[in-house]
Amino acid sequence: MTYPPNNPGGTPNPEDPYGNQGYGNQSYGNQPYGNQPYGGQPQSDQPYGQYPPPPAAPGGYATGPADFDLGTALSYGWNKFKANAGTWIGISLIAFIIVAVIDSAARGFDYESTSVTSNIIPGLVSGILSVLVQAAFTRGALDELDGRKPGIGDFFKWNNLGNVFIAAILVWVITTIGYILLIIPGLIATFLLWYTFAFVIDRNLSAVDGLKASFNLTSKNVGSLLLLAVVVIVLNIVGAILCGVGLLVSAPVTLIASTYAYRTLSGGAVSPAQ
Repeated sequence: MTYPPNNPGGTPNPEDPYGNQGYGNQSYGNQPYGNQPYGGQPQSDQPYGQYPPPPAAPGGYATGPADFDLGTALSYGWNKFKANAGTWIGISLIAFIIVAVIDSAARGFDYESTSVTSNIIPGLVSGILSVLVQAAFTRGALDELDGRKPGIGDFFKWNNLGNVFIAAILVWVITTIGYILLIIPGLIATFLLWYTFAFVIDRNLSAVDGLKASFNLTSKNVGSLLLLAVVVIVLNIVGAILCGVGLLVSAPVTLIASTYAYRTLSGGAVSPAQ
């Protein structure tokens, strides 16, 4: 029996009783399998397992060194402080008064008493106040980086406060253990966890994620941030020597400069100094 020739077009051949519709000429293997990604979307040149860098916004943080200039950071801190000096000096004085009043009240407790309440309450109140003050100043510095001049009330617009307190406890535990281990580990832990509050407040991270983010940022930028930390300490020591009055300037300037470093190195947005 002879069969009719294959039909290249694949259209029905009425003379072909077996339905041989040119199947042999269909090039099933000519379409390279796997070259067209699932879903028909164009294939990316991005190697498998690699991801683009984090956006320049509070959504992610860089894990490698970035461009950072110490002089620019300090100049930025000074310019931001100078443009809003009244507010920063005012909030610093308010914080000093509140801390002094609480400390004075705490001294009224009988520390020689064996009562658990007499020994724990003063330290607990002081610790809570310290966290709130630190969170308030961090919030103000972040507002400056966002291009908003914070007023006195803006410092007390706390967010993610539950995770802030959890982070504070974790940092305290880790650094305390470090200081017990011959001080040096404590200093290292303090440095590595420097930006925990900034991440938790700025990006609404959990306490644990804030610790991890701070560790990643500082450990990958040791050179830049270690020099900044030394300068911050020296400037605040000089401010304290000047009868403490110098701290009203040095503390806000170095805080804003440090926050500038955090935003710059983590790929976040930074508003112009002026």
